[in-house]
Amino acid sequence: MFQVYRKEVDWGGRKLVLETGKIARQADGAVLATYGETVVLCTAVAQRTPRAGIDFFPLTVNYQEKTFAAGKIPGGFFKREGRPSEKETLTSRLIDRPIRPLFAKGYKNETQVICTVLSHDLENDPDVVAMVGASAALTISGIPFLGPIGGARVGYIDGEYMLNPQLDEMSNSRLDLILAGTQEGVLMVESEAHELSEEIMLGAVSFGHKAMQPVIDTIIALAEDCAKDPWAVPEPPAEVEMVREKLVAAYANDLREAYKIVAKQARVEAVAAIKAQAIESLGDDSAALAVASGVFKAMESDIVRGNILETGQRIDGRDTKTVRQIVAEVDVLDRSHGSALFTRGETQALVVTTLGTGQDEQIVDALGGEYREHFMLHYNFPPYSVGEASFLRSPGRREIGHGKLAWRALHPLLPTKEDFPYTVRVVSEITESNGSSSMATVCGTSLALMDAGVPLKRPVAGIAMGLIKESDKFAVLSDILGDEDHLGDMDFKVAGTEEGVTSLQMDIKITSITEEIMQVALGQARDGRLHILGEMDKALGTARSEVNQNAPRITMFSVPKDKIREVIGTGGKVIREICETTGAKVDIEDDGTIKVAAVDASASQAAIDWIKSIVAEPEVGVIYTGKVVKLMDFGAFVNFLGSKDGLVHISELRPERVGKVSDVVKLGDSVKVKVLGFDDRGKVKLSMKMVDQETGKELAPAG
Repeated sequence: MFQVYRKEVDWGGRKLVLETGKIARQADGAVLATYGETVVLCTAVAQRTPRAGIDFFPLTVNYQEKTFAAGKIPGGFFKREGRPSEKETLTSRLIDRPIRPLFAKGYKNETQVICTVLSHDLENDPDVVAMVGASAALTISGIPFLGPIGGARVGYIDGEYMLNPQLDEMSNSRLDLILAGTQEGVLMVESEAHELSEEIMLGAVSFGHKAMQPVIDTIIALAEDCAKDPWAVPEPPAEVEMVREKLVAAYANDLREAYKIVAKQARVEAVAAIKAQAIESLGDDSAALAVASGVFKAMESDIVRGNILETGQRIDGRDTKTVRQIVAEVDVLDRSHGSALFTRGETQALVVTTLGTGQDEQIVDALGGEYREHFMLHYNFPPYSVGEASFLRSPGRREIGHGKLAWRALHPLLPTKEDFPYTVRVVSEITESNGSSSMATVCGTSLALMDAGVPLKRPVAGIAMGLIKESDKFAVLSDILGDEDHLGDMDFKVAGTEEGVTSLQMDIKITSITEEIMQVALGQARDGRLHILGEMDKALGTARSEVNQNAPRITMFSVPKDKIREVIGTGGKVIREICETTGAKVDIEDDGTIKVAAVDASASQAAIDWIKSIVAEPEVGVIYTGKVVKLMDFGAFVNFLGSKDGLVHISELRPERVGKVSDVVKLGDSVKVKVLGFDDRGKVKLSMKMVDQETGKELAPAG
């Protein structure tokens, strides 16, 4: 019934298996990818006819994790998987980015790739497995995909590169780098690093590219056995050349002049006006109108790219290495805990830091288990930032991806929770955008964190590099504009400190780039990064010595583990009362560590004193303040130290004889008592007559 095709290869010390023919046979391509005991089903399906009237490639990539893969039941009321998690969204982007440039030019059919994690061994991350499986599914599908690609994860442990380190090994790695590429070169890089040099980063990319070649060979071998007949790629419409000649002759010079306008909005309006004239000039020729938009975009690309390669001068008049003017400001919002406004040319990020307590940590229910995150970075891209009016939507893949890139850039420099016991949330609002708002977010976040008093080891800056490449001629561009990103061949983002790189992300729009180009880009990026750090230093060079006055002050101390129950109280009654009465927040950990947070120092101290009084043990001879909680014929019970009760015998109420306890004290009275000792049952014996009830000082013995 099944005709199964299977290929396997030893890869990084574990077996990688690619299998097709048994599951999901109605998909154009379906591959079950297994690495260790992690299994991902990858499918590729495309419509047989192109979507009419579009000038883009409608590709959708969905990576999804099923909780049954790790033997778990989903949380929540519905007990089923819901909207994609951050990990699923980021992995979908990770797969999309390297495969998108490899589909045949002119192919416009709706195409969908779905990667479903069926089993997770909690050792091998499914993301690289999904990337390899998606490549294999596309390669055997017949869809015009000019792959295959391979993928790999590279770690850097004890000065050595490691291929596909397992999850428990990543805690010892100074690098987490994922890359994808073809036999010829690298297409995509995503990484987080602990201030590594450009040479080490380039070496990691080279190591990973070499290590993925056996995977590419295995996919090719599988395709040779079972690939479907390739689809015919439609030829460009005959009208393209005719429309191109007409538009170039009539509008190329006007378009060239428009691209000399430095201000983005004025340039955009000028280009849009020329485009409208060009399309109007085609009249009612529906065939010509169908290709006009694509032809006009190609004209824009030829003008911008050609001018850079021929003259070395860019749209805004800069050379290839100059960074746009930078203005960095901090403490721009009075009530926030930390804030910064970072402006680079026509790109601007307003970044705000908020400090919270352990109660504010994000609980992440991941496939590998639940964990808590104390550093969050959220990136927002409102439509006004590019002069548009459109619907405000919840964060999409781009916003989540840009936020995570900035998170990776800052994460290696953050203090540990032990050194800085705060939950940190950063929000980057992009208020203007003309190229690389994610790197503006990195710079603004670094400043906002330091403004809030977060002790970063060193400031972090980021820069986006571009590439224009025609045949053997190329130009690497520092600090790219939005148009240079859209019309160029590479988006290469590097973040780091003066000491080294903390994050590197690269996307290539051509088939691949060489090591030489990457080396040039990394060197140019370092020069640009150091320049930006110098400009940031003018606003704030190091973290403030104390957290902002509007932020909560956190005090840490420890109590014996066996006292935790007393601090919490039955059903949390005691801890709730402490928080409600003092206004402080209290976090209690299983090891007895207590964190008390409050903006008001007096509220914090009140909570600390209350807790310490609960866990303190009575000392003989020490005077305490307590409250009368019970009256008996033989004496009064007094509560002190929060949870301790002791008996003041009637003979210890006053120096003179007392006939009736209620003649001296009433329920609820606040009294001063001295600890005399303990009876045979461990109960505390107290005295009031030995203490001056006004001053709280001990009285001299009578006589």
